[in-house]
Order: sequence, then C-alpha cells, then structure tokens
Amino acid sequence: MPKIFKGSIVAIVTPFKNEKVDEETLRKLVKFHIDNGTSGIVPCGTTGESPTLDYDEHDRVIEICIEAANGKIPIIAGTGSNSTAEAITMTKHAAQAGADASLQVSPYYNKPTQRGLYEHFRTIAEAVDIPIILYNIASRTGVNILPDTIAKLAKDCKNIVGVKESSGDLEQMARIKALCPSDFQLISGDDGLTLPVMAIGGIGIISVVANIIPKDVATMVDEFLKGNIKKAQEIHYKILPLVKAIFIETNPIPVKTAMGLIGMCEPELRLPLCSMSQDNLTALKKALKDYGLVK
Repeated sequence: MPKIFKGSIVAIVTPFKNEKVDEETLRKLVKFHIDNGTSGIVPCGTTGESPTLDYDEHDRVIEICIEAANGKIPIIAGTGSNSTAEAITMTKHAAQAGADASLQVSPYYNKPTQRGLYEHFRTIAEAVDIPIILYNIASRTGVNILPDTIAKLAKDCKNIVGVKESSGDLEQMARIKALCPSDFQLISGDDGLTLPVMAIGGIGIISVVANIIPKDVATMVDEFLKGNIKKAQEIHYKILPLVKAIFIETNPIPVKTAMGLIGMCEPELRLPLCSMSQDNLTALKKALKDYGLVK
C-alpha cells in the first residue's frame, strides 16, 4: 500500500464542453501536469465541481485520470459524500479502477458530531483497502474535524494516512502533527498557506493554482523540502498575488475562467456556479498579465 503523498498535488478541474465532460481535454491536462512536475492529481474534488457531476460522470472522470496518468503519478480520487454508504460505493469503484488513494471530505450539511465523523470515516476505511486522506474544510461542510478525532482515526485505521487541512488554523494543524503518528501526512489545502504548513511539518499542497502554474508550485514545494527555504520563499511571494486572484470568487470559478483565458480548456461552469462579475474578471486578467500568463 503506497503511503506517502507529498509535493504539489493538483486538485484538477473537470473540463466541460457543451454541457458534457470534455474527456479529450481532461487527458491533455493530466499529461500537462505530468510534464510539468506535478506530484499527483485529485480528480472530483471541490475544484473538479464534484457536486454537479452525476454518478456516471464522476466514475468516468476518475477512470480517465487513472488511464491518462498510466502509473506515472498517483491519482487520489475524490470520493467523499455526506452519505457514508454513497462514499463507500464511490470509493470502491475508484479502488477497482486503480486509484492510488481516496480523498474523503467531511460530511456536508448533516453536521455530524465528532463521534459521527469518526464512525463515518472508520466505516469507509474498513470497506476499502486503499489509502484514505481526510479532507477538512469546515467553511464548505459546516463541521470541523478536530485534532483528537483525526488522531483517533489515524491510530485505529491503518489506511487513513493523512489529512488535507483547509481550516486555515495553523495551531490546529500543529496539534494534528503533535497528536498523530510521525508518518501521518499533513497536506495544505490552501495555496496561500503552503509554506507555513510545511514549516510545521506538512509535506505539500493539494493545489488549485497549480492548474495554471504547475511547475512553479512544484518547484516551491520541492525547494522547501530540500531545505532551500529562501528559494521557496521567493516563489511563494511571486505567486501570492495570483493566488489571491484565483480565490477572488468561489473556487473553481476564477481558476476555470483563467484556464479559458489562457486557452487550456473551455471556461464552462455548471450552475449554481456562474461567470465572474466584470470587476473581478478585470482583476483576474490583470493578475494573469502581471504573471506573464496572458498578454
């Protein structure tokens, strides 16, 4: 069982064309990331608009990424749900398709207790034999997975190997590192906090901005992990204005719009996500121009 997922891992967009998944472009994007140093791919996450993919599309996007990667980099399939049974079904499919791991978001809307969170993740972990990375993002789910709960899961479930932390709370992340086994993987879920998270023991980022600047994000993480802190800081401050622009509206609206402007894919979104306001679009275009991504 592969257990270490580190470096720059991209939360890849799901490209659409005429309201359908653009399979050809998705394959090209996976190859683009392999060629540009990305360490892994997360399909069907928040950035992949998983809430608006139907079951067949969800399964197919994961299959395409696995096929296109062809074992060159790991695929960490987003297969979480607010229904434990549904999450198990999707995770079993991902495992059978050849995914290297599963990203499991905390159940949204239900607002379970910490005991409910523990039972949810434990039940999924016992149903499959691939590594599981928890995804803690209370701003979207309405519930925070507390460090004690994460530590108990890490202790009791051998295949729960890490957490994508998007709480924005560095003290909480430090408690996770202190309470969990030394090989438990803390992964940043916020592009702007990648370096601070690695400074307290994190091993990388599941990134949104890497959709458009994969090489820079990968280099930043690699330089930090090699001990070249100054070089990593230089890249961090270089990309920070672009990161701000990429989150000027709800993810993945700006990053998909940016990819459309660059010519990487159609900027097509699915409702309830919609096109950017004119003011924010102007700010995004300026950030892309300043970075040298568009003229």
